Amino acid sequence: MQKSISGFSKLSKAEKINWLIANHFGNKKQAKTILESYWNEDKKLQQLHDEFIENTISNFYMPFGVAPNFLINEKLFSIPMAIEESSVVAAASNAAKFWLSRGGFKTTVISTEKIGHVHFIFKGEKNALVNCFNALRPKLLRATATLTKNMEKRGGGILDFQLNDCTSKIPHYYQLEVTFETVDAMGANFINSCLEQIAVTFENLSKEASNLNGVLPEVVMSILSNYVPNCVVRAEVSCAVDDLTLEGHFTGIEFAKKFIQAVRIAEVEPFRAVTHNKGIMNGVDAIVIATGNDFRAVEAGVHAYAAKSGQYTSLSHATLKNNIFRFWLDLPLALGTVGGLTALHPMVKFALELLGKPSAKDLMQIVAVAGLAQNFAALRSLTTTGIQKGHMKMHLLNILNQLQANMAEKEQLIIHFKTKSVSQRAVAEALKNLRA
Repeated sequence: MQKSISGFSKLSKAEKINWLIANHFGNKKQAKTILESYWNEDKKLQQLHDEFIENTISNFYMPFGVAPNFLINEKLFSIPMAIEESSVVAAASNAAKFWLSRGGFKTTVISTEKIGHVHFIFKGEKNALVNCFNALRPKLLRATATLTKNMEKRGGGILDFQLNDCTSKIPHYYQLEVTFETVDAMGANFINSCLEQIAVTFENLSKEASNLNGVLPEVVMSILSNYVPNCVVRAEVSCAVDDLTLEGHFTGIEFAKKFIQAVRIAEVEPFRAVTHNKGIMNGVDAIVIATGNDFRAVEAGVHAYAAKSGQYTSLSHATLKNNIFRFWLDLPLALGTVGGLTALHPMVKFALELLGKPSAKDLMQIVAVAGLAQNFAALRSLTTTGIQKGHMKMHLLNILNQLQANMAEKEQLIIHFKTKSVSQRAVAEALKNLRA
């Protein structure tokens, strides 16, 4: 039976580990060895990692790969990708190579606004609230002056500020909606600090407002939104349809029509759209993680954007007009290249230097391209050879590693399974026969 513990966070790292092992593991020696084997030998570097989060007991490794040959707006990139899923890096690399000789990827940052809200309840007259807000608006903005000063020097700050009537959703519910430009910072801490200052000032000044007749706003919470429909980047590729010809499979026109049909299905069928967009996020998340950004925020915002019409749909689109094939997507991406892990994590700093030390706008474009490339690679496989062919190559290696196959055995079985279906049972049996 598991035991509860009081004051776990106050224990030392060694004490935390000892308690966990004593209460949760049968083979205590093995459990401790596993944890310690993932510690960095550099004690200073390990301490840095220990202090990223609370109650740290070890590190969790994730493969850090590179996809080269990305031509983006006439500039070549090698893109860092941190991800555990087989074939993602290979798929991105293949898509990059395919479009390298067809003009590469083109990107456009459409907008960079971020948003946050002060959510509050007001049970008085709406007109009185509107008049009060209009009168207080300059003071509310001035209240954030010390917080926005440095951001304004970098070209950012508060862009707009308005009162939203949300009473049709919840009785007496209103918002103070604030839009921000955070330049190269993701800006979560900056935005939340501004919102909280506005909320406190709003509550205090409202007490002095005679036109509210003693009915005061009750602030529920102040928080940024990870939904950023006005912080959007577009990535696209295009070429003459004849340039899409795949030897041994389809002519360019045949491939284009089948590809567009696959995209169209994802546009109208949510069951397919979810998996379709997940493939896009394979590319997006891998770079977001590698560059120390918040992939959970990106995921939440992107999927909300995919459902903005009221139905969840494809993030990417494709057309064939005048014998020109075009494939593109728009993504809401709130990213940063300064602050947070970007200044602390050595691998994050490595990734950003690999990308040429991009601005936040630059990184938005690179990330969107990775998503589009991943989607193109997946759809090309789905509509030609099938998705499993490439995926199973890496899956086979994972199974062989689980079965502790040596290098010679791996080489023989990779050849063996080139023409055979891969499954755990089939690989285990083939390895057993090889060793017999």
